[in-house]
Amino acid sequence: MELIDAIILGIIQGLTEFLPVSSSGHLELGKAILGADSLPEESLLFTVVLHFATALSTIIVFRKDVWEILRGLFQFKWNEETRFSLKIIISMIPAALVGFFLEDFLEVFFDGAIIIVGIMLLITAILLYLADLAKTTDKGVSYRGALVIGMAQAVAILPGISRSGATISAAVLLGVDKSKSARFSFLMVVPLIMGKMAKDLLSGEVNFVGDQAVAMGVGFIAAFIAGLAACTWMIKLVRQSKLSYFAIYCLIVGLIAIAWSIWG
Repeated sequence: MELIDAIILGIIQGLTEFLPVSSSGHLELGKAILGADSLPEESLLFTVVLHFATALSTIIVFRKDVWEILRGLFQFKWNEETRFSLKIIISMIPAALVGFFLEDFLEVFFDGAIIIVGIMLLITAILLYLADLAKTTDKGVSYRGALVIGMAQAVAILPGISRSGATISAAVLLGVDKSKSARFSFLMVVPLIMGKMAKDLLSGEVNFVGDQAVAMGVGFIAAFIAGLAACTWMIKLVRQSKLSYFAIYCLIVGLIAIAWSIWG
């Protein structure tokens, strides 16, 4: 993998993990354009590296929240931090079940099926548009809401469905405050990413190619920096109800992807 390819894919991952435009969908499009999917030996490891970079950027942005949650948990009391952590665990269940039982079935969607990515981006556009129309409230995430948001996250395993877009939209449409929706959406993915990384690393399918260490390091840095910027920016955009801009973007990219797949 060339350094420029690693930088581009890292930036794509860092930006699209938080911006509601589907990181998996854009990575598939990026690999198709750059030809990076012709390098299967380091493809899975590179994906793990990029996901670790974005998880780390999330922790940095929400470091105060993460510290408060950890401090509250170690008080071993039924406090707000414990309740929030339980909601995070509940939200992880749907995606964990889908990943465990349907992993082989879902692999077909990550095999250059650009038309599927395009269709899913159109669905993401609809979700974002509907979320932008929702009224502002001060409601928090309930246990039932956490499960519904988790189901949205499970659906977002499909490339082209934005994870942040689906989860934030689900939360907002449930009547949750927009800032709280963004906070919950970004924090809920950290343990899931860590679990997926551990699963991939322990699977024995990750192959490290020595001469790709520099490219992976550069990709990690690019994804981390882009992730910091995108996460911070996205929080402001959700508060200001500007998701419709991303709905338009997903609509355009989705239509281009479908056209590329049919006539490219």
